[in-house]
Amino acid sequence: MTHSGNRRWALGALAASTMTLALATLSRPVMALTPAQTEGPYYPSPSMRFPDSDNDLVKIDGKVREAGGEIIILKGRVLDKSGSPVAGARVEIWQCDANGRYLHSRESGSAERDAAFQGFGHVTTGHDGTYVFRTIKPVSYPGRTPHIHVKVFSGNTKLTTQFYIAGHPQNERDSLFRRLSPEQRKLVEMRFKSGADWPETNVDLIVS
Repeated sequence: MTHSGNRRWALGALAASTMTLALATLSRPVMALTPAQTEGPYYPSPSMRFPDSDNDLVKIDGKVREAGGEIIILKGRVLDKSGSPVAGARVEIWQCDANGRYLHSRESGSAERDAAFQGFGHVTTGHDGTYVFRTIKPVSYPGRTPHIHVKVFSGNTKLTTQFYIAGHPQNERDSLFRRLSPEQRKLVEMRFKSGADWPETNVDLIVS
């Protein structure tokens, strides 16, 4: 083969490989993003949080008693819309305790607050995008169905959403849950299964 023939073959091979890559990129499914929801009034400022604000909300350092409520494992992955894991993302959760009280200065419920419940926690995703929390199964309080608030920070991306218990009878009476389409609800619903120690639920977070 002549030099010009080699050059034409190389250019043709390059064009073919470029086209294959482009087609593969175009055919890769784009995942539906996790729907954003309101932060709500009880996102705690740093001064309101326990010094211990790790990913175990059930046990606070220095306290003997664990929090009341049904312990669960909440886990999943942070992914981008192409399905690739997002490493190094900060995932935060916060929720009311088993008595329906938040760890917040403006919270004015009449029930006694569970001083053994951390109320807020955070974790950083690993190379595979995984996050894990030990917390309690959320309970309802006046005006809201059971839910867990979630925030994700990754570079310039920030997502705020809420997780709900799939099939809970109060969901359809909750104004925020009703705003979600059937497809969006599936992305933020918690479905529990038996785990090694506690019930587990897996909810992936899809960010832009």
